Order: sequence, then structure tokens, then C-alpha cells
Amino acid sequence: MSAAASSGKSGGWIDAFLEMMAVERAAARNTLTAYEKDLIDARLFLASRGDLDGASAEAVEAYFADLGARGLSPATAARRRSALRQFYRFVLGEGWRDDDPSRRVEAPKAGRPLPKVLSRDAVLRLIAAATAKDGAQGLRLTCMIELLYASGLRISELLNLPLAALARDPAFLMVKGKGGKERLAPLNDAARAAVKAYLEARPQFLPKGVKDSPWLFPSRGKGGKLTGRRVSQLLEDAAIAAGIDRETVSPHVLRHAFATHLLEGGADLRVIQTLLGHADIATTQIYTHVAGDHLAQVVRTKHPLAKKG
Repeated sequence: MSAAASSGKSGGWIDAFLEMMAVERAAARNTLTAYEKDLIDARLFLASRGDLDGASAEAVEAYFADLGARGLSPATAARRRSALRQFYRFVLGEGWRDDDPSRRVEAPKAGRPLPKVLSRDAVLRLIAAATAKDGAQGLRLTCMIELLYASGLRISELLNLPLAALARDPAFLMVKGKGGKERLAPLNDAARAAVKAYLEARPQFLPKGVKDSPWLFPSRGKGGKLTGRRVSQLLEDAAIAAGIDRETVSPHVLRHAFATHLLEGGADLRVIQTLLGHADIATTQIYTHVAGDHLAQVVRTKHPLAKKG
């Protein structure tokens, strides 16, 4: 934990909260880091208003209002409010305070933004642009795009894939997702072919002096494996080459495309939930809005009682 989080009574409460999240709820390291940053942000604001341990409901309300005034993205502001609410529920449960100062403050009712989605044609153009790149760089990028689009992987899941997971040309991957939960992710023929081609060129990406690496996507960078930022840069370059707005392309957008295109093809929402590793079906239901026009067209043209134009 950082010094800012650990000092004083409130710092001790933050440490205890994060420990609870790690042990009892199996929160991932990235989640814990985000919670810590959010609570430090709240603590800095509340430092002159009683700190976290003595803040009043009015002080917490002022903090929530300040989040909106800073120009933060709705998602970031909502996450920080949620972190503080969960923290105070934990504190109340431990008996360290006899009230929850965040309880009376209502969260703003903002509509959830719809995810960006690439059309099927755009995905094909992106893959073609990656394939057109010369040598090992093209093989690696093609492999990454095919895996993301074929399996709906999160970027962290892609970059944490061990070499052993694909060494024997499997039809499925065992992926460890959020909270350490495992799920099966399918591989289609195109993804498997891309993996085979990339594995031939993979030694070119090994760090100097290293004979091999446990990671599917090793790198000569400090961490020894490819980073999410680098993958995003490579995707943006491919988007430009494909004539696609680079702002609409990212690893997460390919995950959204995977889910949306499955839904458009008639896949059951529960199946998509399982493939994406969503704990709550409500998270998956957003894709019914994204694919709404297509689904309405299916009903109009395929339903037995639909009027024939």
C-alpha cells in the first residue's frame, strides 16, 4: 500500500478494506489498485473536513459534487463514488463508525454509455491491414486481433496467456479472468491458424540473451511481455492503414465486437455472458441495445406473423 493510504486511522481503515476485498471477495490486483487510488482521492479532499474517519454526510456530499465539477468521465466519477460507498459500508460493519455518511447522497442517474462496436467489415479490414504488415510484426498483430475477436478476451487476459496454453493447437483456451475466475474461451480456425503462423516468428520477440519466455507474447521491454499500451498503439496503426477512425479501435472494442456480432448471429444472451466472463447478466444485456436495429430487423423479416411488405 502507498504511504498516503497507510498513515493515520483512516489509512489503517483503507488497508483493512483492501485486505477484505482481496481475501473475502478475491478482487484482482488491478481492482485493488483502483480502489486504493479512489479512496486516496477521497481522503485528500476530506483531509480538512474530518478525514475519512470523521467526515460528515455534508462533507461526503461535497466530495461527490466535486467529482462532477472536475470534468471526470462519468465512468471514473461513478467508480470513485462506488468505492467510497463500499468503504463506508465496510467501516460501518466493523463498528468503527456508527453511521454511513455516504448513504444519504444519491448517485446521479446517468444513462450507461453504449460500447463502441466495429462492423464485421471493419474487423475484416483491420485483420487485412495487420496481415499486410511485413514479417514477424504482422504475424504477431494478426494473431492478437484474431484471438481478441474469436474469444472476446480482455486485453489483460490476452497478455497473460502462457505459451503452454496454445502450444498444442487447442480448440479452447482456459482463461483466468476477473477475481481469478476461470472460463473456457473458444478458438476458431482463423485464430488457430494465426497462432500457428505467429509461433514460428515468436523467437524474434524474446529479450536479448533469453532463450525462451513463459508468455505467449514476450517483449524486450522491462516487464518481459507485451503491454496493453503497446497493443493499443499497434491497433491504432492498423486502423489507420485500414482507413478506419483510430479512435474507434481498441482491444476492448474488439471484445465488444465479438459479443455484438454473436448476438446479431442469434447467440443466446446467457451463452454470451458465459463467454465474456460476466458475473451479472445485466452487464451483458447492454449488447441488446447495441444490436437493437439488427434484432428488430430479424423480427420484422423472420417472425411468422410479421406483415409482408
